[in-house]
Amino acid sequence: MGLVVPIGAPLEELMAMAAKRVGLRPEELLGFRIARRSVDLRGQRSGRAPRFVVHADCTCPAEHGGRTLNRALRSGKVVEAPGLLPLAPLEVDGGASQRVVVVGAGPAGIFAALPLALKGCEVTVIDRGAPLEERGRDVVAFHRGRVPNPESNLLFGEGGAGTYSDGKLYTRSDDPLEEPVLQELVAAGAPEEICFDSRAHVGTDKLHGVLKRLRSRMEAAGVRFLWRAKMEDLVIRHSAERSVEALQTSQGELPCDALVLATGHSARDSWSMLMERGVEFEAKPFQVGVRIEHPQELIDLGRYGDAALVSELGAASYELVAKGVGAHTFCMCPGGRVVASVQAEGLLCTNGMSNSTHSSGWANAAVVGTVRPPVGADPLWGVEYQERLERAAFAAGGGDYTAPAQRASDFLRGEQSRETPHTTYPFGTRPARLDQLLSEELRSALAQGLARFHEQLPGFGGEAGVMVGVETRSSGPVRISRHSERRTARGFSNLFPVGEGAGYAGGIMTAATDGARTARALLGADS
Repeated sequence: MGLVVPIGAPLEELMAMAAKRVGLRPEELLGFRIARRSVDLRGQRSGRAPRFVVHADCTCPAEHGGRTLNRALRSGKVVEAPGLLPLAPLEVDGGASQRVVVVGAGPAGIFAALPLALKGCEVTVIDRGAPLEERGRDVVAFHRGRVPNPESNLLFGEGGAGTYSDGKLYTRSDDPLEEPVLQELVAAGAPEEICFDSRAHVGTDKLHGVLKRLRSRMEAAGVRFLWRAKMEDLVIRHSAERSVEALQTSQGELPCDALVLATGHSARDSWSMLMERGVEFEAKPFQVGVRIEHPQELIDLGRYGDAALVSELGAASYELVAKGVGAHTFCMCPGGRVVASVQAEGLLCTNGMSNSTHSSGWANAAVVGTVRPPVGADPLWGVEYQERLERAAFAAGGGDYTAPAQRASDFLRGEQSRETPHTTYPFGTRPARLDQLLSEELRSALAQGLARFHEQLPGFGGEAGVMVGVETRSSGPVRISRHSERRTARGFSNLFPVGEGAGYAGGIMTAATDGARTARALLGADS
């Protein structure tokens, strides 16, 4: 059922409203659970205060009925569940002990490996990057010396690229595997609110602790991790369908009965090797744009209309879409900072992150449009597009990871900013024509989007908005062809591509559930 409650309403009030809706007293409910909660900010201009919209699950006595309940059911305010809906647990029946190698320790790889190990498979997870403790030192070294480590950085290493974001877990999908994934994260120390908050996030600071405890959980289940181990080649047996007999890595050969590819959206050299070995790729649409940063106070005022609500709701966030234009915001980080998402010299790409406290005083998000490959394009067309733009951004910033930047108002006017105000980007910014770096089609989409967003959030496209560029890795530009039910790569019997690097996810949660569903298919649970 959906309930509308004031901000700050106690749980007891919510339970009383739910009970009244079904015609019971609170103490007569056999069960009560918040399933989803979101903030409704509509109607502020007419004086309506922000409020929570809560969807709650109630368990009533079997014999309960009556006018109140029947009226609520007829109106649609209450929906009867068709019995107890079975969850899709991570531990499943089916399958047999086998040797499985998982390439990549991001969310897709983690949540493919865990259920396989729980079932008794011999699972080895390799990652070209480092475990968190070492990865953090490598990132610090890059910030101090401006020389990126090509294998351990904000893109490669334990937890994948999402490790250095704010751990955003919200998604537009409605996958039954989301709940067991969230429960695993809560068991590893994530806040319980992620199970029902529509804007769920963990925070970079807390996410690191969650990942370490999740690693311990996996090791206890028998998972073996090999860090700084790069996939170099496939050992393939050729028959009616090819099968991978072993994986050649920088630390030696790993025999396997099944190989799960969870490489992430930036393993460009791995894609080239896989194509040479006969894995089918296709170019797909992907998002490109810039980071935009504002004072958090501007966003709080525009969203809440009252700064006092920050203490109740936290730093405000936004998700803006310019319908019919093809521009939208993505990966919004309230109280966060802009980072250099870099793994190779001479390339510059930005991203955003925030800690659980959201206390930086600055808000940032990607403003992106969609780039579509031409008909018949080479599978790696998008990779070449990304790299050209990243090299141009690197040069426009001065060639030392200083980022090119432009005020949003100047972007709209097509002018170079004389100076750019404070940004949280760690290497500093340099005034540049970001509008000229982008294609005309993309520049037009972003400009129209900014104008729309300025109407929705006053000041968004004004002097206070600083665009820092470029952001090219909001999504991957390739897809590996796979069978819809077996989930194997076409032409292979035991090669399972998953997650963002395979083109089947667009964030932490969709990558995690894609990995988990492939594990179920490998075990025969979804057949």
